Parts: sequence; structure tokens; C-alpha cells
Amino acid sequence: MTPANHQAPAPVPSPVPAQSQSSHAPELRAAARSLGRRRFLTVTGAAAALAFSVNLPAAGTASAAELDPAQLSADPFTLGVASGDPQPGSVLLWTRLAPVPYQADSGLPAKRVEVSWELALDERFRRVVRRGRATAHPEFHHTVHVEVDHLAPGHVYYYRFRAGRYVSPAGRTRTAPAQHSRVSGLTFGLVSCQKYDQGYYTAYKHLAQEDVDVVFHLGDYLYEYAVNATGGSRAYPAGTLPAHFNHETVTLEDYRLRYALYKSDPDLRAAHAAHPFVVTWDDHETENNYADETPENSVPPEEFLIRRAAAYRAYWENMPLRRPQLPDGPDLKLYRRLHWGRLAQFDVLDTRQYRSNQAYGDGWQFPGPESEDPSRTLTGDAQERWLINGWHRSNALWNVVPQQVTFSQRYNSTSTPSKVSMDSWDGYPASRERVLAGAQAAGIENLMVLTGDVHVSYGFDIKRDFGDPDSRTLGTEIVTTSVTSGGDGSAKPSNWDTLMTANPHLKFFNGLRGYATVALGRQSARADFKTVSHVSTEGAPLTTAGSFVTEVGEPGLKPV
Repeated sequence: MTPANHQAPAPVPSPVPAQSQSSHAPELRAAARSLGRRRFLTVTGAAAALAFSVNLPAAGTASAAELDPAQLSADPFTLGVASGDPQPGSVLLWTRLAPVPYQADSGLPAKRVEVSWELALDERFRRVVRRGRATAHPEFHHTVHVEVDHLAPGHVYYYRFRAGRYVSPAGRTRTAPAQHSRVSGLTFGLVSCQKYDQGYYTAYKHLAQEDVDVVFHLGDYLYEYAVNATGGSRAYPAGTLPAHFNHETVTLEDYRLRYALYKSDPDLRAAHAAHPFVVTWDDHETENNYADETPENSVPPEEFLIRRAAAYRAYWENMPLRRPQLPDGPDLKLYRRLHWGRLAQFDVLDTRQYRSNQAYGDGWQFPGPESEDPSRTLTGDAQERWLINGWHRSNALWNVVPQQVTFSQRYNSTSTPSKVSMDSWDGYPASRERVLAGAQAAGIENLMVLTGDVHVSYGFDIKRDFGDPDSRTLGTEIVTTSVTSGGDGSAKPSNWDTLMTANPHLKFFNGLRGYATVALGRQSARADFKTVSHVSTEGAPLTTAGSFVTEVGEPGLKPV
């Protein structure tokens, strides 16, 4: 039954039969096979048929019918607002018009809609500094991405949108400090893995109230698996969610609807409105444990790329991302670099799109010649060069790498040899070695890696040689637990003793849900692992389960 303190979403009739959109049209699958992999999505006719061309709508399309916003008969801002990728003189603002979010068309005709926006210095919008208009195109599912430039560095701003007589909730965002300025501090949040049907987003409710400058989302914003009519562990009344959520996401429509479901959560919307987000994906935004063109299951790669293109397009549409991240068919350049004065350089990675296929069939396996092949890569050659070259040019005190999967060595037994995860950096040791050698060659003294994926909190010392506990510590890794994925969890999982013994560089391990915050300063950084006791029902209090510092010039986690 629905908990007494939770108001479940209103039941929404399903506009399509549950399985009608669960697979690609046979003619498109046939075209993919005949044309072959990426070429399929570069052929004009096929791209148009799939609606995967993500350039701005052509002049003929843009001049098509326009919907008079005065004709909107219901609030179109049901999915809230967001901002992202703060730069010294610029903010990125996002919203999506969706009067009926659980319908494929979101309750709007295939017409463009003019949306106005305002940016102010105060939350009552008495001191508006910028305003303008943007077009919500049906080709982009009526999403709006506004890049507001020529702003003052290091300032807090408030923003909102308007369409017809409807005004969106107000959001709070900020610009980054000037790139070469001496900044005294920065506090950011870390989140990942928010499977909708495995619990409530109580962590987001607490995070929305935190005093942080920015939030890094490290992947698994949504999951591709079916969500039943009761919302799984959320235990809504029968029939609350439409039947079309009860199958795996495959098509562009599937992914768009799934984002609508996730963004309908009020706690997630509150967190987006409270803080700018910097996002990167892992696997479930597309499909579990895929690797580049290789799917998890035995689907032909050329067909999988159709699905990947759909997932990538829906991701860009629904995330606060800038124009350089516009997808091109099945490709989207998500890795990028952000600065916070001279205090921090953030190199945001994508460890999913360019990786070699997992060795030994994936999962937990003993390392061997296949996984240790020096040609294997987790980042791809171009991204690896970009990362290391960026370190050589960095003048930041802290060099921070937000990414997806566990970077540090992680044995799952005390025996020798021990199995390791083939999906993490342990399955790509040559790739990790090149990155560590690059950091050392660049003289990076204060390296911090930020990680999600594993549904637990970890705090690691990054060793130059993980096989030698006495080797030099090059940095720290902060692994945030999941928001909901895995259910309630436990503070001390059953493998706690084993992992803590097998991995002497592991300084913290907790299996509850929540998030982490990190405060960077000029002398040290503090990491706080924050957890909630349960997510199966609402209202769990927030607890700081562990706090650690790492000092400038002396990497390594020390308990507070």
C-alpha cells in the first residue's frame, strides 16, 4: 500500500499498448543490417526516418506551425527546471514542456512553442539582469536549452520560464569563478544510481537543502528496465503508472517517457532547482554494461547502435547540457573540462562509449592475459590523450576526475589471486596504468577521482602500485552510494570484513543509500559520506556515516 505520508502520482491512462513500442520497426532493422553500423545513421534517408538528426530544425521545419502559448490549457512545467555546467560568464538553463508527461506527445501537438525566460539576482525576480525567448521544438520533444552568456563570474542567479499564462518553478544556479582567480573554497555534491522503482528519492530531498555550489551526477540517472503500475518498491495504488512503462526501454519514445517518469519525482525536481548539475552517464541510460558498439545481449551491433542513438538523443534532451554535447546519431561527446578558478579543474569522463568489450564475459573474474592486454582501453585513445594533456596544462590546485566505475583496485576475497570486476578499471589495468603514469608525469599532486555505479560508499587511497601497500599514494577516490538502487541496503554489508581486509587502501565502506559532499579548500579537502536509513518508505533522516580529509600535497584519506 502507499505510505500515508506520500501522495502518489495521479493515474494516467496509457496512450499506447504496453508492447507496441518495445522494438524497432522491421524495415529499420533491415536497413541497419544492410548498411552496416554507423553508416546506417549517416545516410540521410535513414537518419530522417529515425528522427535522429540532431542539428537544429531546418528552416522549413522551424517555419512550420507555431502553437499559440495562450492555447495551453494545463501547466507545461510538470518536469521542473534545471541548470548545468557552470562557466565563469555563462549558465545553461533547461526545461521541458509536458502538460501530460506520461503521454508520448506530452500533451502537445507537433508544433513549436515560444518560451520566455528570466535571470535575476534575487529569488523574487525584482532585479532581473537578463531575459529572452527560446523555442521549444517538437523535434527535441519540446525541451529548452538556453545558454545565457556575458554574466558576472562567481555569482548566484535565479531563473524561471514562462509559456502562456504559466510560470515555471524558480531555479537557483551560479556561474563559476573567473578561470584564473584565487578561490578559497568549493563544496559539491555527488550522486548516482537512482532506480525509480527501488525506492524514494529521500536523498535528493536532503541534498536540495544542502549548501553546495554544484552537484555531480556520476551516472545511471535512469534505468532501462520495466517499471510496473505500482512503481515497484514505491508501492503506489494499483494502476497508478501507465502500462507503457512496464517494458524495457528500446526506442526513442521509450527513453523519453522514462525520463518523464523519473523527473516527475518532486525530490529530484527540487534538487535540480536548487543546484546546477554536471552530468555524465554510465550504462543504464542506454543498456546494462554495454561497451561501445557491443550490447549486453546478442543483438547485432548495427541494431544496437539504433538503440544507442535513441538513448543518447533522449539523454541530451533531458539533461542540462550545452550545444557541444548535441548527439550525432549514435555518438555524443560527453567528456569535457570545467574550471573553478585556480582551485579545481574537473575532467569529466565517459567510460562507457569508447571502451573495449569487457574481458572474460564480464562480471567478477580472475585477471589474466585477456583483461591485461595492453591494447585494451576504458576511455578510448582520444579521451585518454585529452585527459593527460589537460593535466600537463593544468594550473589548478586540485585535479578532479568525475567518472563512473571504480578506479581503485578492488579484490573481492582475501585469497590470491582474487577475482576483480571486469566492468571497472580493474578489468582494464593497462588503461589505469597509463592514466596513473600520466598523472605522475604531469606532476599532479592533488588528484581526486569521483565515482558512482556500485551502490555503496567507498573511500580509497589511490596507490601508484596497488600491489604494494607501501607504494606512493597519488590521490584519493570518493565513491558515492546510490540514491535508491539496491533498495534500503545496510551500513555494514556482508562482505565488509572481506573487502576491508583484502584492500588495505580502502579506508571507508558503507552500504546504505544517500550521497556524498566534498569541500575543497586551499589546505585540504573534506569528504562526508551521507546516508539515509531506508528508501522503501519516505521520511528517512540524514546521517553523516563517515568524514575524511586529504591534505594538499599529502594525498590519503584521514578520518575526521
